[in-house]
Amino acid sequence: MWLRLRQVCLVARELKPVEEHLQEVLGINICFRDPGVGLFGLENALFPIGNQLLEVVAPVKEDTAGGRYLDRRGGDGGYMVITQCDNHAPRRARVDELGIRIAHQFDNEQFLNMQLHPKDTGATFFEIDEQLGEGAHEVDGPWAPAGPDWQRAKNTNRVNGILAAELQCDEPVAVAKKWGDISEIAQVDSLTLELENASLRFVSCVDGRPEGLGGLDLSAPGKFEILKAADNLGLQTGDSQIYICGMRLNLI
Repeated sequence: MWLRLRQVCLVARELKPVEEHLQEVLGINICFRDPGVGLFGLENALFPIGNQLLEVVAPVKEDTAGGRYLDRRGGDGGYMVITQCDNHAPRRARVDELGIRIAHQFDNEQFLNMQLHPKDTGATFFEIDEQLGEGAHEVDGPWAPAGPDWQRAKNTNRVNGILAAELQCDEPVAVAKKWGDISEIAQVDSLTLELENASLRFVSCVDGRPEGLGGLDLSAPGKFEILKAADNLGLQTGDSQIYICGMRLNLI
């Protein structure tokens, strides 16, 4: 069985400013806006980064889960690590075996979804999904949450992949082990899990914010152009780092 990092979700107070920063700095395009997130009092936008997706959600109503998460973490930031698997049933059985609660789930003829409760996983939301149908398991194949033709929006001139997600935790070693137990992936070391196409890195909370998804490593062939655009907007935070939507984005 394999497990890929297929999508990362961020949460923002306001969607439009984050969209504009992502487009102007990373050069990525919106492929889809999912009307289904309206059920949760949210609006969203999805951007392809190579064959992975970056999603940003923002609350449009009072008292939403997304709004409460913003309050809890003190502003914009990472929200969900969303993985793709090739066989959902044993993944679900493993979660049940470990007694991990499911925060949200849905099944249809295209897609099997399982979002785990962050109080049981630690760090942030961990989602395990399976795409169904023709070409479902291809690396550049269909992905229902991103709409019917997400590939048309790809622009890989500046960024072409998400290489790692950095999760900050109060007890990173324990949380890394928990995620390893859930995913049934042997740990590279006590703080790192290697998915098929990306790493999950567990670190201590060092930025004054509570547990959560704090950073991404991006494959960045257009690193020079990204840093120039970020500097113009006051978003450059290091020689190889920018800061958008409360996230440290490391350019590799």
